[in-house]
Amino acid sequence: MRKALFPALVALILILSACGNSANTANNAGNAAAGSNDSAANSTANNAPTGTNTSPADNTAADDASGSGTITYQAESGPVEVPANSQRVVVLASFTGDLIQLGVNVVGADAWSMKNPRFADKLKDAKEVTDEDLEKIIELDPDLIIGLDGVKNLDKLKEIAPTILYTYGKVDYLTQFLEIGKALNKEKEAQTWIDGFKTRAADAGKEIKAKIGENATVSVIENFNKQLYVYGDNWGRGTEILYQAMGLKMPQKVIDTALKDGYFALSTEVMPQFAGDYLIMSKFSDTDNSFQNTDTYKNIPAVKNGHVFEVNANEFYFNDPNTLDFQLDFFKKSFLGK
Repeated sequence: MRKALFPALVALILILSACGNSANTANNAGNAAAGSNDSAANSTANNAPTGTNTSPADNTAADDASGSGTITYQAESGPVEVPANSQRVVVLASFTGDLIQLGVNVVGADAWSMKNPRFADKLKDAKEVTDEDLEKIIELDPDLIIGLDGVKNLDKLKEIAPTILYTYGKVDYLTQFLEIGKALNKEKEAQTWIDGFKTRAADAGKEIKAKIGENATVSVIENFNKQLYVYGDNWGRGTEILYQAMGLKMPQKVIDTALKDGYFALSTEVMPQFAGDYLIMSKFSDTDNSFQNTDTYKNIPAVKNGHVFEVNANEFYFNDPNTLDFQLDFFKKSFLGK
């Protein structure tokens, strides 16, 4: 965005904001309720269901291989001209780890990404933003904005910088990374990581099954905002690795309740019915985890057998490549001791 246009655009946004203030006030409560949770059960963390591997068409480079100029990315909404070498990207959804993996500078990110301790170093100069922080986004002077379909203020965001949106669940988690790689003119780098990850995860899965048994089951449960959730095979927290890449099994009760929607809310009393032979416990440090002191929890076979692996939910939340590598290492150490 040209610097000369900055004051005029700020003034225009302020005028539009004032004109719409009364209408926005009426909607604030509903927007807060819908957006404040991003909940553990409704992760905006790019937790795309599997089975739909359809991706947008190939992209046409509009410049040479030097990375200068622009390329045309075939987004879901149509062709978008984007920088061939983006330097300042604002991410309004949980794709921050994808950009970190590709070495792209993120100047603004969503709240969940900013809370991830593993992203802290790469985001030390970034600002927390939402799709309503137009003035803050303007000040960040992005050359590209990435978000989810349904983002607020889309027309205004497009005036600030080229904006690419992805529909939640349209493609699987690996295809999602490849698409982001295309948008950033780093498709080869993305594909190289994908190929390597598939091999590493499959090999680890074979070793784990050889140790714990082909029929051993694994559950992923998280306590968020005083509610327990069990997860299917595509909702972050390592589920993509465990069930898709490694081919480990989930308990039948989890298949029946959580596989379709991606998650299922449950109480402490019924938790034993959903706990597998091994249990991954995703925990937030600021959440009441007193359920682990109950006899119900302590008598779960996985707990009694020492087969519970606890993780920090804030750093285990997503399914971007940076996080997937971390999760894979964690599972290798937990299950195999290496």
